[in-house]
Amino acid sequence: MTPPRSEGPFVLGIDFGTESCRVAVIDVTGAPSAFAATPYPTHHPRPGWAEQSPDAWWAALTASTARCLREADVRPEQIEGISYDATTMTVVAMDARGNELHPAIMWMDVRAVEQAGRADSSSSVARRYNGDGTGPASPEWYPFKAAWLKEHELEIYRATKYLLDAPDWVTHRLTGEWTVNINSAAHRMYYNRDEGGWPEDFYEHLGAGDTLDKLPGRVVDLGVPVGALTTRAAQELGLVPGTPVAQGAADAWAGQIGLNVLQPGRMALITGSSHVLSGQSGTPVSGPGFFGAYTDGVLPGQYTVEGGQVSTGSVLKWFKENFAKDVAATAAASGQNVYDLLNERSRHLPPGAEGLVVNEYFQGNRTPYTDGRARGIVWGLSLHHGPEHLYRAIQEGVCYGTEHILRSMRAAGLHLQEMVACGGATHSRDWMQMHADVTGVPIAITQVGDAAVLGSAILAAAGAGLFDSVQAAADAMVHRTTTVEPDPQRHREYAYFVDAYIDTYPRLREKIHHMQDHIST
Repeated sequence: MTPPRSEGPFVLGIDFGTESCRVAVIDVTGAPSAFAATPYPTHHPRPGWAEQSPDAWWAALTASTARCLREADVRPEQIEGISYDATTMTVVAMDARGNELHPAIMWMDVRAVEQAGRADSSSSVARRYNGDGTGPASPEWYPFKAAWLKEHELEIYRATKYLLDAPDWVTHRLTGEWTVNINSAAHRMYYNRDEGGWPEDFYEHLGAGDTLDKLPGRVVDLGVPVGALTTRAAQELGLVPGTPVAQGAADAWAGQIGLNVLQPGRMALITGSSHVLSGQSGTPVSGPGFFGAYTDGVLPGQYTVEGGQVSTGSVLKWFKENFAKDVAATAAASGQNVYDLLNERSRHLPPGAEGLVVNEYFQGNRTPYTDGRARGIVWGLSLHHGPEHLYRAIQEGVCYGTEHILRSMRAAGLHLQEMVACGGATHSRDWMQMHADVTGVPIAITQVGDAAVLGSAILAAAGAGLFDSVQAAADAMVHRTTTVEPDPQRHREYAYFVDAYIDTYPRLREKIHHMQDHIST
């Protein structure tokens, strides 16, 4: 039976992901009326570089918004609030009139390796965000890209009035306001209210002290009204001028909000080509092997911890495309999903894939090592093993990597009762069960799988005054459908293989680095 059409109130959630701009019309119960996505390209002018056009972003937003409103059959005046998310560490150089001066340097761009290396010799309190000062800094993060731009594109750098993270570019295009969102500031720019705000000593040490002059002075919490939709933006988007716009977030943390992981004891597990783990703490817990705890980065008065795996779903895709073409053909002929068929063929295998272990560092390691030169490892192969073993071992290796990060957080004193998951992996009950069995943690699944765009809608609802807080909006708009409970026996069986996985990379790191150095010369 088709549910009755909602009468609203409605809000508009906007998600600028890596590959497309996704827009949703959602009511205050969290029910989506329509989704629409429009892709845009990524350009790779040199190895390790990645750039996109902000003009392409805006064109995608206008197309997605028009299609979404049409499919939802919602009038523009029925949209009572707007918010958004975008990739973070995606740096946009703009002049005083709001013109982009350079293609956006994307989050995945690692050209600033030299500049990030300077962080290791800094004694600034800012280093606490990188594994309590024990871990290397990632060249993906904002200040290192700013330093690179200053050193390699000086004329553009001098002409830049505002050097923004992508969510703040969205703020300006929608409202005309120049602001910095607390999420990007705390999580990727080393801003820390507990320590007085911007770490000037750290930026100076990197050679980017004057970059702080290129940041807007207003740092805004998530879900706070940041401005109103301008007449120009409204005309281009087909919306009503003056519609309230709430401060948006980075995409991963919009996903955390869209899962209602807003209190300590929970962890968001955001899956796709990669995994992001993010959760809240009541105290500024930090330690080796994870990022944070970021002050006020999601909600004021709390701290956010973060871990991440660079290659997860992307490794399964690599296996599918290179070693399972026959399975893909069978799936296509029978109308099945290829991953469902692969799960059927590997489901009988015991924990540990009969002695086969995969480290999933195919594109490096984000945590616990923050090592861009790490690479994947497969060991334990015998003539007994077949494709189904390797597929199963890849799935398990991803779960081992998740557990490795959680162990780092537990060692620092973070207590976890459950995870709440979204993204591609949630479509596989087998893989979700494996995550629960390996980690020993229950995993909840929510009704709206597109958690990032729902998170933006939650921020829009709070900013429009439809709820009195982000937490209240999330409580009303996020609904659980099921919980995957861990199997205690399999959890005990997996412990040996997790230990073996964790022991592997440190033993081979020097050789892998040497190989990477050799092939890059």
